[in-house]
Amino acid sequence: MYAVIETGGKQIKVTEGQEVYVEKVAADAEESVTFDKVLFVGGDDVKVGAPYVDGATVTAKVAKHGRQKKINVFTYKPKNNYHRKQGHRQPYTKLTIDKINA
Repeated sequence: MYAVIETGGKQIKVTEGQEVYVEKVAADAEESVTFDKVLFVGGDDVKVGAPYVDGATVTAKVAKHGRQKKINVFTYKPKNNYHRKQGHRQPYTKLTIDKINA
């Protein structure tokens, strides 16, 4: 059985026991999180939401929080002596999917 959930403005396909990296979730490490925005549940019986499946939830445990590798953003305008360098590290949360309730 698998499900498609919505979190952090993205849609993620998850199965039980899978470890996924998502946008940062407001929960402490080793804490349980429930996602109720389930868009699709697949397996033996398929349930499609409009936009969400009624009564379907996905529970996950927060494994850790972190920040991704740094990216450098460099913009410039030629011949104008203008340049700007900026760095960014996107925060993430590592989740372990425990149960899909459909």
